[in-house]
Amino acid sequence: MKLAIIGVGLIGGSLGLCLKNKLGDKIFISGLCRTEKSMQAALKLGAVDFADSEIEKVVQDADIIYLSPPVLQIVPMVKKILPYLKAGAILTDAGSTKKFIWQELKKILPPDIYYIAGHPMTGREKSGVTAAQADLFKNKAYVIIENTDAPAEAYEKLMSLLRLTEAKFIPLDIEKHDRCAAIISHVPHLTAAALVILLNRAGDDLDSCLKLIGGGFKDTTRIASSNADMWADICMTNADAISSNLRELQKILSEVINAVDNHDRQFIYDYFTKSKERRDAILETVERKFDPN
Repeated sequence: MKLAIIGVGLIGGSLGLCLKNKLGDKIFISGLCRTEKSMQAALKLGAVDFADSEIEKVVQDADIIYLSPPVLQIVPMVKKILPYLKAGAILTDAGSTKKFIWQELKKILPPDIYYIAGHPMTGREKSGVTAAQADLFKNKAYVIIENTDAPAEAYEKLMSLLRLTEAKFIPLDIEKHDRCAAIISHVPHLTAAALVILLNRAGDDLDSCLKLIGGGFKDTTRIASSNADMWADICMTNADAISSNLRELQKILSEVINAVDNHDRQFIYDYFTKSKERRDAILETVERKFDPN
């Protein structure tokens, strides 16, 4: 098996580490890296067997190509690698939005090159291959989109590899994925970033606020330290679902503002009570049905 990883960062690097640990010499992994420093880091960590900045050297004869650059770079990258792919090659990705990518790829893919969309719902606030972990995918949700016209044998070939990550695979329709990802992942990231910006606008109180930072602020804003390039692309390629849910969040916050302004303690009490009860019930249901941990 030859696997080419395009973008050996946190996700691509973690996949490489996992598969090398599980398969050893039964798999050869090549990685596309932008800098000599990242090449050396990927090789030293053991995430890849070969690293280069030249596309042809990385993807030639690859059975599976794993695309993990920022979302808006995926389609341009596929256009670059297509001339060097062998018949039957399988493309998959780790993009956080799916509809945009598939709409563009189906215009350019030849009939003997297959695309199976994927989205591992995992990550860290740190980025780059030095943050990679062999168990990053273990017990985490991993969405696989089955309706991208790939034949069953291509799907099974890819899944035989991805199952080694021990992720929890969830088949979803493309549009449903993007709507759900907006609620579960994209809007929370934007909200976490907003909380940091709110702190930064504290004016003369900023120094005092910084002294009070504890676990609550750190936990709530942890994901605001994520890669800005990646998240800008996500917002551009899932705009409708993100803006729709941000407006709904805006309505909720407006209701809270109104209650606070009017000293409506009962509303605020009910707000926190319902939120706690619903969160506890959701986590219990998720653990019982999907066992994500």
